[in-house]
Amino acid sequence: MTGRLLDHAGLPTEQWREGVPTRMLVSAVTGAAELCIFEQFCDPGCGAPIHIHTVEEVLTVLQGSAEITLGEGRHPLKAGQSAVIPAGLRHGFINIGEAVLHVQATLAAPVFEAFDEGGVMRRRWATE
Repeated sequence: MTGRLLDHAGLPTEQWREGVPTRMLVSAVTGAAELCIFEQFCDPGCGAPIHIHTVEEVLTVLQGSAEITLGEGRHPLKAGQSAVIPAGLRHGFINIGEAVLHVQATLAAPVFEAFDEGGVMRRRWATE
């Protein structure tokens, strides 16, 4: 068994949604077997719509401030704070600040999969 070293310098971002450039750091594409780690740079008023994962997620605010929806509750989240989101819990977040919100998300799966409110599954960073 061997490890893998990754160099994140210069990695490109992709426009996941309007106002939300996203940079993949670790996924099945980079050889991960159990994790997906990415960062997002959300413009004011932008973020992630309500969705559900079948795996646990940790969302960490690196810079800025967000409002995160967890189930039926809404909570402020600022730089240096994280939310641990159980598998199956509906959640989403929005940048409530005036500057760019920088977040890092870690999912307990090497491929990003999420179900939107309509039950449509979105998949990203698979090796296929």
